[in-house]
Parts: sequence; structure tokens; C-alpha cells
Amino acid sequence: QLQLVESGGGLVQPGGSLRLSCVASGLTLDYYALGWFRRAPGKERERVSCISSRGGSTNYADSVKGRFTISRDNAKNTVYLQMNSLKPEDTAVYYCASLNYCSGPVTNWGQGTQVTVSS
Repeated sequence: QLQLVESGGGLVQPGGSLRLSCVASGLTLDYYALGWFRRAPGKERERVSCISSRGGSTNYADSVKGRFTISRDNAKNTVYLQMNSLKPEDTAVYYCASLNYCSGPVTNWGQGTQVTVSS
């Protein structure tokens, strides 16, 4: 059973940066696409970014393009989300997830990590 554990969330001022990490255990991530999702208060969960199994393909929500970067280190069984130029509207619980491919359904979810952007 694949387990995903996020870390790196916290409180940051507008314009600041955070890097989220998601470490997998139980199974190797080599054959999974990996995604980051978020749910803001009172809103539906949305996909933020996804990276293919070998890291050769990435995609981003329009709201984060140019500010967020997804990456992965299969040797460390870890996926990252570097978030720069953070805005108050980025405040949400961020979840990592595994997928068979980026356009497919989620197969496993992490427990989430809170990101709060506020002055």
C-alpha cells in the first residue's frame, strides 16, 4: 500500500516562498505520475500541478503558472512543490497524490499540509 506524507507547509507573508515535500513509502514511485492538489476554505479541491512518472512532462493550473514548480526525485521517493511569489489566494490545504498518469484518476492521497499566506 502506497502511503504519502506531505511536509513543508506553514505561514508565510505575501510574496514569500515555501517548498512542499511529499515522501512515499510502501511502494516505489517510479511508475506513478504525481500531483499536487489544494482545497481552499469553502472551495472545491483543485489540481495545482502534475508531473509524469519519469519527470519529463509537467502541467500547472493557470493560477500558479510561472510561480510554482513541481519536481521529483525518484531515488528519494519524493515529490516537491516549490511555491514562489505566494498570494493570499494560495491559502489552502495542499495534498499530494499518486496517479497512473496525469490525466487519470488519483490512486492515493496524502493527508495534506496547511499553507497560509497572510501578512
